[in-house]
Amino acid sequence: MVEATPEGTLLWRPTQERIKNSNISRYIEWLSAKRGLKFNEYYELWQWSVDNLEEFWATVWEFFGVKASKRYARVLPSMEMPGAAWFTGAELNYAENVFKAGRKGKAIIFRSESGQDREISWDEMRSGTAYIAAALRKMGVKKGDRVAAFIANVPETVMAFLACASMGAIWSSCSPDFGLQSTVDRLSQITPKVLFATDGYKYNGKDIDKMPEIAEVQKAIPSIEKVVIVPYLRQKPDLKTVKGAVLLDDFLVKEEKLPFEQVEANHPLWILYSSGTTGLPKPIVQSQGGILLEHLKVLSLHVDIKDDDRFFWFTSTGWMMWNFLVSGLLLGATILLYDGSPGYPNMDSLWKFAADSKATYFGASAAYIGSCMKENIEPGKTHDLARIRGVGSTGSPLSTDGFAWVYNHVKKDLVLGSVSGGTDICSLFVGSCPMLPVHAGEIQCKCLGVSINSLDENGRVLLGQMGEMIIDKPMPSMPIYFWNDEGNKRYKESYFEMFPGKWRHGDWLKITQNGGCVIYGRSDSTIKRHGVRLGTSEIYRCVEAVPEVLDSLIVDFEGNDGKSYMPLFVVLKENFKLDDDLRTRIKDRIKWNVSPKLVPDEIFEIKSVPKTLNGKKLEVPVKKILMGVPYEKAVNKGSVSNLEALHYFTRFKSKL
Repeated sequence: MVEATPEGTLLWRPTQERIKNSNISRYIEWLSAKRGLKFNEYYELWQWSVDNLEEFWATVWEFFGVKASKRYARVLPSMEMPGAAWFTGAELNYAENVFKAGRKGKAIIFRSESGQDREISWDEMRSGTAYIAAALRKMGVKKGDRVAAFIANVPETVMAFLACASMGAIWSSCSPDFGLQSTVDRLSQITPKVLFATDGYKYNGKDIDKMPEIAEVQKAIPSIEKVVIVPYLRQKPDLKTVKGAVLLDDFLVKEEKLPFEQVEANHPLWILYSSGTTGLPKPIVQSQGGILLEHLKVLSLHVDIKDDDRFFWFTSTGWMMWNFLVSGLLLGATILLYDGSPGYPNMDSLWKFAADSKATYFGASAAYIGSCMKENIEPGKTHDLARIRGVGSTGSPLSTDGFAWVYNHVKKDLVLGSVSGGTDICSLFVGSCPMLPVHAGEIQCKCLGVSINSLDENGRVLLGQMGEMIIDKPMPSMPIYFWNDEGNKRYKESYFEMFPGKWRHGDWLKITQNGGCVIYGRSDSTIKRHGVRLGTSEIYRCVEAVPEVLDSLIVDFEGNDGKSYMPLFVVLKENFKLDDDLRTRIKDRIKWNVSPKLVPDEIFEIKSVPKTLNGKKLEVPVKKILMGVPYEKAVNKGSVSNLEALHYFTRFKSKL
């Protein structure tokens, strides 16, 4: 049995015209004209960027014309991690860099799964932002105060965030599909002064009322002085259950002036959260200046977003990709927001939105692309996707067949940006580049300014082999700290314990001979059997290529007898059963495509794979449960999107 699309297969190569018209080529030309620097190919540029970190980021500041009331005294006084301070002495404002003069046309195009469409112009977005900012100032919100959101992916969410940024307040959002406890676990840590919320959200053809939970969130977090309800399910939600709640229209102060509070570059912009699978989610604080510079770099030079682009990524407000998408506004692009299920009424819905909105960049999760493959949809045939220049994939490693599917069923001429980063930096470590070819299963490159390597357990650099992903020099969007983390204790434990002074991200990484990168999943869920060590993504890629299989989970652990036991759990398509024939075909596929040593001991059918709120497979908590760790200690249930799926493994353990 042979893998349909071998890793490394060349799938696309940019034309000279495509390379010439890219933002990164324009940047290289600028470096030549302004700095006398000459680069013949991407990896010469990358090497210079990490060897000359301060100079590189100084050129990013200048190339993009960052608007600041005070220029920095020093780009990076110290390389220490954690603790590096970026652009010291600078004073600026993220929102001011969004609302640069002369931006006209559409800023936001929105669609809900029920077909509700809205378009927001740049002028309308600026006015809406100004009205919210004026209202926040009127109620006493000031620089450094936290403003929280429990809100759907609607245009008002973008305006509320920009209003906070404009005044130096700190934004933090949870998606309304988060449960009550997981929302309280996150927002209670930061004592917000205001809560923005939609009265509910739409998903899978259903209206889901959140007013009762909003009331409970308010009761659980005494610091909340005001709850602002953005109507979504109904024009006039009943506010009786939420003490002191006010509708957005009644909250606004219609003052057109939008002042921009000048803050230090390392002033907090927002607080994001780790998945919190085994404890309280970590409140990750990132800075105005760090995010501004990092997102300008990665969205322009890597994703190749321009001011005439229409930039889409399917995301909720509880995933870092929402923040990443919103930063498309920094480049003058129109951002496309979609709220609802990606599979309602069918897997074609997002592609239809892309066609209707004339999207030029389409981003989604690798799981979504896998689902499109399973449903045998043909978006390139059924929709006009002529304007799409790029497709992005993240959230988990994209299979080689997933790469091929995009080129065979979406469009032949586009750059497929399989990327990997994290909430921890709200950006990418490795990503796409419009100058480089695309090979199946490979992320195109290490990102500019990211000093990244693959290390073995002794700290030796590996090439062409799987090792620990580490970053050994600071990035501007690394957390400035975790909220309420005295002495940076949790921060240091999270990234710097294994390799002091180096950021260990917790992913397996292979860097190929041509500079490409392959991610093999989380290093703390590695399969180790009979002298073979493997990232779980290689198993998933193989198993989920079987037509009957929708999803899978594998764990390797020691049973009570001290012997290794490796069960595989599979979710099957409707109307299929796990019989002996299917078990044999799955095992044979693993045997021939991965390794005979990594064939699972047994295969079981499950209804769904337990996942975090952001869709990550809960391999480590499942492993802990099967090793006898009590359920309540193995996982923070507030971090789980489908608790019943996890309860299955508690029952399974009792039968071992």
